[in-house]
Amino acid sequence: MKTDSDVRSDVEQELDWDPRFDARDIGVAVKQGIVTLSGHVRSYAERWAAQNAAQTVVGVKAVANEIHVKLPADSQRSDTEVAEAALAALRLNMSVPVADIKLVVHDGWVTLSGQVSFWYQKQAADTTIRHLLGVRGIANDITVKAPVATADVKSRIENAFRRHAQIDADKIKIEVIGGEVTLKGEVQSWLERDEAESAVWAAPGVTSVHDNLVVRP
Repeated sequence: MKTDSDVRSDVEQELDWDPRFDARDIGVAVKQGIVTLSGHVRSYAERWAAQNAAQTVVGVKAVANEIHVKLPADSQRSDTEVAEAALAALRLNMSVPVADIKLVVHDGWVTLSGQVSFWYQKQAADTTIRHLLGVRGIANDITVKAPVATADVKSRIENAFRRHAQIDADKIKIEVIGGEVTLKGEVQSWLERDEAESAVWAAPGVTSVHDNLVVRP
């Protein structure tokens, strides 16, 4: 089993390896497998990418992202400019039902709200504005409400787990109440945990997911 020192070393190496951001201003601390990232980056996209990189490391049980976004002078935008750019970008994405989404910008932070029918639409709204200049952060409060909840949600999810090479379906327990799905059990990595949750969200009729999976390498 990896020690916290081992995990920290691996995370630092993964951050140095990743070309999406400059890791020199990012600090890493690890306690009982929980990784805390600190320091600063030049954009929200880089902040997200650093978190994503840390989550891929074996032995990481959770990530606390305390990285601050320090926008360079040429990336500074007013809230009005950020809002206009975000709305324009959302309108260009066919996966986003713009009419069902509300957007508020304050000090560079974009808050998304509203209701959509599918999880991929919520994710599409988030990823569409993630790389825009001037964005310091995103709060995605969009809710998912499927038009019709299917009666065989659980069996669809179980079948999806068996199709995914990264997921050990035998170690995951699925509980379904209406459109709410709860996952319990153990996975071997954060990547497997993420794959399991993504597979659940893709099932028709799912409106919320409670991910109680424990990462145990």
